[in-house]
Amino acid sequence: MANEYALTYPRVAGRGLLPVLSFIGLLLLIYVGLDAFSPPPEVTQYGGVPEASHGDVLRQICYLSVAALIGMMALQRYGFDAIRIVPLSMIVLLAWCVASALWAPETTIVLRRAGLEVVVVISLFLSVELLGAERAFLIWRWLLAAILLVNFLSIPFIAAARHGGSEIDPALVGDWRGLYGHKNMAGAVSALTAIVFLFSRNGQRNWIGILIALASCVFLAMTHSKSSAGFLVVALVCGLLYRLSWRDGLNRAILVLCGAILAGGLVLFALLNAAAISRALEDPAEFTGRAEIWAAELRYIADHPLLGAGFGTFTDTKAQSPLHNYVSGSWVDAVSHGHNGYLQVLVTIGGIGFLLAMLALAAAPARRLWALDLRGDGFKPMLIAIFVFALLHNFMESDFLEGDGVTWCAMLLVIAALSTMARETEILTRR
Repeated sequence: MANEYALTYPRVAGRGLLPVLSFIGLLLLIYVGLDAFSPPPEVTQYGGVPEASHGDVLRQICYLSVAALIGMMALQRYGFDAIRIVPLSMIVLLAWCVASALWAPETTIVLRRAGLEVVVVISLFLSVELLGAERAFLIWRWLLAAILLVNFLSIPFIAAARHGGSEIDPALVGDWRGLYGHKNMAGAVSALTAIVFLFSRNGQRNWIGILIALASCVFLAMTHSKSSAGFLVVALVCGLLYRLSWRDGLNRAILVLCGAILAGGLVLFALLNAAAISRALEDPAEFTGRAEIWAAELRYIADHPLLGAGFGTFTDTKAQSPLHNYVSGSWVDAVSHGHNGYLQVLVTIGGIGFLLAMLALAAAPARRLWALDLRGDGFKPMLIAIFVFALLHNFMESDFLEGDGVTWCAMLLVIAALSTMARETEILTRR
């Protein structure tokens, strides 16, 4: 363990075993769950694999038990100051999600799913604060390595570790998914594993991390999760550029200018090819069925721009789905997510909720990442790589505010780490 991230902050050391075990339990619930290798439910062309019921009693008991334990430890250590651990922007966002029950057609659905969201978010933030950012990520890192090993070992021995011949979409047959219900989840976890092992304070001497990252890329390739593979490359490049350029103001300014020029070029390209892009989006067969879902979401958003349908009402709500009257046919009854986190947030909690979400999930962490990286190791570059991956992944999948979704919780860990590091830096400055 000598070559791992150094526990440099004064409050990290000597925090006891119970916070570690509680955090491991929380991560196991999120990244393994209670139904690993279970035969997946019916797959649809548009929705993928529906999530496990958010009202599952055993699942609720497990999360509440872990949350209660973490909460008691936080209260014992910090008293009522523990409430300050969760950023105000995140608290306001969660409050808006809960408040959406007031106008949602099914109040119980909103309250149940928003309740899970609150429990997961607060538990992760308190855990990272109790352990320290680096120690929390070290634990998560090796848990992901263990999951990768289990996934590889499951392929030759467990039939459910691959998509079988009963899939409605024949393109899925044979794709690796390991202990997860769908290859896209396995692909996202593999990409996250590659990120956390490639960025280390040891750089090229991180040979163990490089080997594990390569193994995770092999598993990612066998999932055929194109979105995760493509976004992983972009995220790694962003992390590397951050590590090279975020050491002084001049290099940072040059990189930002180049990024602005590139972004402007992409916008110009999109404007010049608007007709072709529009035709692609209007074709239901494009993007493996996502285009038709996106079109329905956009129609709903145009009619309900401010409040939305209510948190958690998009998925697994059958005839009560907000898109039910915006599509032809009944396929929307089986949709498990909107394949775009930005649009799904607009559908469920409206334009107001979308602004609150972007402040809490994009603007606030970006502001903390803007500061120069004076540490010189791989920790903040790793955070920026995960952050970029999550933001990009939401263009093709719905991760934002997805309860205990694997990519969503990775993003929460990044935001919690940045928040904890900012507080600890402030404490050191005061001394």
